[in-house]
Amino acid sequence: MLRRVGLFLAISTAVLTSVLGAQGVQAPVQTGHFLDSSHIDVAKVLPAPPEAGSLAAQADLEAVRMAQTWRTPDQVVWALKVDAADPFAPAEVLGDWFRKESLPLCAQFLQDVDNDLAGVTSRAKALHQRPRPFQVDPTLQPCVPKPHSYSYPSGHSSHAFTRALVLAEVFPEKTDALVAWAHRVAWGRILGGVHFPTDDVGGRLLAEVTAAEMKKSPAFRAAVEACRKEAEAVMKRVVIKS
Repeated sequence: MLRRVGLFLAISTAVLTSVLGAQGVQAPVQTGHFLDSSHIDVAKVLPAPPEAGSLAAQADLEAVRMAQTWRTPDQVVWALKVDAADPFAPAEVLGDWFRKESLPLCAQFLQDVDNDLAGVTSRAKALHQRPRPFQVDPTLQPCVPKPHSYSYPSGHSSHAFTRALVLAEVFPEKTDALVAWAHRVAWGRILGGVHFPTDDVGGRLLAEVTAAEMKKSPAFRAAVEACRKEAEAVMKRVVIKS
């Protein structure tokens, strides 16, 4: 009896699936918080990295070699700081009040942005599968932990520029300073010996496309407004205390 019931359920499921398919009904698409990462065609929006052995690839490698040769202790400190990829690192631009503990809405906003971006960046890395500088030239000695993922585009660069661009929606008066900060973060990956310059530029290009796509989302605009109000309240408390 149980076998007959099981067979009936299997047949019913198959028939239902066939009917739904014929009617064009599909399973819901899994989306992120502010975008569906599959809507971004990474092969179209992101140029391919320099071909191995090309003049551009040699120049890329030479830049990393020279960054290592002339790397100062302060630059090592910066490279290590950048490696941590702290979402609240822009505090050096926005002020010491910009802290996770004081801004739970901003913290969640940046986490959601990072999660959405990760899906885009991982697809881009898988598409190009570029080896890291230290894999191309074993004489290179990174001063930060060696990542196991592909090199192009730089995840740190894409996250830094995306954070800068979305925070610029919350703090428009700080746009130039935030973008300048992101450029410094990207260069920190070259100083660290784990990325080529074109990896960082690729990360910026991907960030610009991703941020533009996020800004189309009503949920994104609502989150920006909530973060702006939260930040204003915190800044008022800081002014009163001072």
